Amino acid sequence: MSSVLLALDTSTLTLSLALVERQGGDVRAVEHMVVLPPEKQSEALPGVVGELLARHGLKLTDLEGLAVGLGPGSFTGLRIGLATVKALAYATGLKVAGASSLAAVALEGPEGVPLFCLAVARRDDLYLGAYRRTGHTVEALAPETAMSPEEVAQRMAAEPEAVALGPALADYRQALEKHGVAPHRLLLGPAFPSAVEVGRLARLPDAYSMQALFALEPHYVRASEPERNPKFPPLPGPVPTSRLKED
Repeated sequence: MSSVLLALDTSTLTLSLALVERQGGDVRAVEHMVVLPPEKQSEALPGVVGELLARHGLKLTDLEGLAVGLGPGSFTGLRIGLATVKALAYATGLKVAGASSLAAVALEGPEGVPLFCLAVARRDDLYLGAYRRTGHTVEALAPETAMSPEEVAQRMAAEPEAVALGPALADYRQALEKHGVAPHRLLLGPAFPSAVEVGRLARLPDAYSMQALFALEPHYVRASEPERNPKFPPLPGPVPTSRLKED
């Protein structure tokens, strides 16, 4: 029996939204929608979700579940995407799963070599996820982290077979070349994590769990600006350990 997921990624300024059909070990995209900037994701999401489902004669309750890219990436975008998915799941009882946005990028890279998947971070840093792809699966080679372009170049020098790809290269290709990375090691695309690949990576729980739903958080890698420089003192009580990230 096949099942259909609604998957989305908002870790960059580009909104990626897809209906993904899964049957056994096979995954296919029913439809993949892309909303480019400057349209705001918070304004576009409700409408495009409804349009996508309507085109295929589906309601939310017809779906097996929801999948969302957890970043790392744009703090605002990640919050918008996860808040949308949580609201839909809370209203319908659908199961939800998250997946790394950089792992989704790795699924579009070549096989057999280390893949340095890069996304734009703040303060002129890059998010780096090191992966190896085999077919439709990826293996993490190291924890995702944030570092400067110079540090990325040093990592690539230490791993001469590695290639870089991902959304950050549109802005940081020249900087990486300046720090000694050969142009042929900087691949073209993907320009954003694909919701189709997020849906491929997502592993839904066996049953809906409100506790699991509200425990799902974006993978910030580093503290967001409001967390580093709060305008107001924090509320009393314990701080969730998943928010205690190194800056």
